[in-house]
Amino acid sequence: MKITICIGSSCHVHGSHSVVEQIQQLVSANKLDDKVELASTFCMGRCQEGVCVTVDGEFHSVQPEGVSEFFDKYVLGAL
Repeated sequence: MKITICIGSSCHVHGSHSVVEQIQQLVSANKLDDKVELASTFCMGRCQEGVCVTVDGEFHSVQPEGVSEFFDKYVLGAL
C-alpha cells in the first residue's frame, strides 16, 4: 500500500506536517512498516480541499484531528 501526502504550501498551512507525523506513528505502532510505503508530493491540484492524501491512488482530504479515523478506515480497513 502506498500513502502519498501533499506537503505543498496550502496543505502545509492546513496541517500536513501533523498528518505526516501521525501517520508515521500509526504505521510504526501497527507494525506496518513492511506493508505501507509513505511518500510525499508538493501538489495534487486540489488545494482547497485541505491536506490531500492518496491511498493507492484514491484521493482523501484529511485534517490533523481526523487522522486516526482515516487510518482505521482506509489503511487498516484495506489491509
